[in-house]
Amino acid sequence: MAQINVTFPDGAVRQYDAGTTIEEIAGSISASLKKKAVAGKKDGKVVDLYTPLEEDAAIEIVTLDSADGVEVYRHSTAHLLAQAVKRIYGNEVKFGIGPVIEDGFYYDMDIPVSISSEDLSKIEAEMEKIVKEDLPIRRKVVSRAEATEIFQGMNDHLKLELIRDLPEDSTITLYEQGEFFDLCRGPHLPSTGFIKAFKLMSVAGAYWRGKSENQVLQRVYGTAWPKKAEMDEYLHFIEEAKKRDHRKLGKELELFMFSEEAPGMPFYLPNGFTVRNELEQFSRRLQQLAEYTEVRSPFLMNERLWKESGHWDHYKENMYFSEVDNATYALKPMNCPGHMLIYKNAMHSYRDLPIRYSEFGQVHRHEYSGALNGMLRVRTFCQDDAHVFVRPDQIEDEIKNMIQLIDKIYKVFGFEYSVALSTRPEDSMGSDELWETAESSLKKVLEHLEMPYEIKEGDGAFYGPKIDFQITDALKRRHQCGTIQLDFQMPEKFDLTYVGQDNEKHRPVVLHRAMYGSMERFIGILIEHYAGAFPTWLTPIQARLMNISEVHVPYAQEVKAKLSAAGIRVELDVRNEKIGYKIREAQVQKIPYMLVIGEKEMADGTLSVRRRGVGDEGAMTVDEFVEKIRAEINEMK
Repeated sequence: MAQINVTFPDGAVRQYDAGTTIEEIAGSISASLKKKAVAGKKDGKVVDLYTPLEEDAAIEIVTLDSADGVEVYRHSTAHLLAQAVKRIYGNEVKFGIGPVIEDGFYYDMDIPVSISSEDLSKIEAEMEKIVKEDLPIRRKVVSRAEATEIFQGMNDHLKLELIRDLPEDSTITLYEQGEFFDLCRGPHLPSTGFIKAFKLMSVAGAYWRGKSENQVLQRVYGTAWPKKAEMDEYLHFIEEAKKRDHRKLGKELELFMFSEEAPGMPFYLPNGFTVRNELEQFSRRLQQLAEYTEVRSPFLMNERLWKESGHWDHYKENMYFSEVDNATYALKPMNCPGHMLIYKNAMHSYRDLPIRYSEFGQVHRHEYSGALNGMLRVRTFCQDDAHVFVRPDQIEDEIKNMIQLIDKIYKVFGFEYSVALSTRPEDSMGSDELWETAESSLKKVLEHLEMPYEIKEGDGAFYGPKIDFQITDALKRRHQCGTIQLDFQMPEKFDLTYVGQDNEKHRPVVLHRAMYGSMERFIGILIEHYAGAFPTWLTPIQARLMNISEVHVPYAQEVKAKLSAAGIRVELDVRNEKIGYKIREAQVQKIPYMLVIGEKEMADGTLSVRRRGVGDEGAMTVDEFVEKIRAEINEMK
């Protein structure tokens, strides 16, 4: 029998008979590996475990400890769902696509009845039965004509459309398990018995193939995990995320609201604006120390400015326009062009650079209504923007300074973060030489600072590459917030210059920088990160005074005046309610300090102090409490 050479990931080469399956190869290494194997990689491509090898190949055994293994596992669970649905609802069910997504899968279905959340447990029970049946899952190659005939016979217009759109040279495969089969590229688990832990999460409507002109299908979402403990941990995470949902907490804590009069545009309520104002002031103080100068540019500017900057070609579909004096004006989608005009307003010497302009600039971008998501995705938001104009020899030092500034901000909130370098996109402006210079400059800074980073190919801005900062919140979710972008294009577009040491005109380079990113999005992230319990320096109400009876009101008012004079955000609750009720209400509103005043406190000139999450901290004089809370605020805790 012919022999083939199999190369393993460590470089070792072993010979096997042609036709040996990947499962058999796993067994030749060890019995335990064969037991754990769920698929294989042949020359870098994931394939079914029972795939025979007829020629030399590089092979890797795929287990559930790997991302590839989990993807195969979840893909097979999607087919398990489809088989259960077909058993319950009959052959009239037509299936669209059932891909793997983050933490799970979904399947789009054309079903003659409407599936509700209550039906999911019934489908899960049928899925469990199929798992126990341990049905082999096998791949079958068919011709285009065979596939068309099969699905015509089933009157399945969804699959016929998919077959029609496949490239002519495609290998068309079906996957079969028991009585069920479906058009699928695979690969899959060897059998349904490999599936251990899954849960159906929700039902939603979805346009077929994501196009609004197509029919609406029912989409069932599910999650699947190799171990039940992993699934339980994930479901706990989901429940915790629901409790922390910034939309829910934003309403309960009276931070912000939305109205049909301005879809996707948040209204800050007094509490929410306090949070935003504190964030701005914190950033403003740091930027002043870093020698930034704050500016303000108009919201509405002539469309010719956006054509000159290049934004017209890239953003016009997402911009808002208005006619003023027979000319078209646009609400700014970003602050850059306004800062270019401010720089151009005066002559600059090489000695003036770097010039650092910062702005808390309100921008407007039209988002589809389906993409809106509380404060995380809105149509108007404030960017903590900066544009720094530098000489080429200043680029690296200035970027280092920016990174240190961003690091200071994120550390205050306890955020860990990762860094990505985003390179030239397809719709970019400028020469290859300038892009190469810009990208190498950013790489050099990151490497000099010994910062690990990933490269995101083609994810840069149209005018330059960028460093993106992804923060990790308390639930280990990642959010892209800060960014530093290196731009050789805008100075060319706006003919920006400075007078060099040689008395000749030279082009500056522009560094675009944001730290929070969008103020609205950052606030939404913070609400969920802290579960609404902001640190004392940031929380809208830092202390609430509560009297036990009416006779204590005058003393409570005196205390409130002293606390307010000390710069503490304090409220006085003098309602005719029991003190226990007042305390519980303050706890629900996540107020850091509850200060109770009764007969003893009034006689002794003290306060009974209760702290959020701690409880009773005993009696303190007003001065002692002021010293305590001021230290906490100053340390930004």
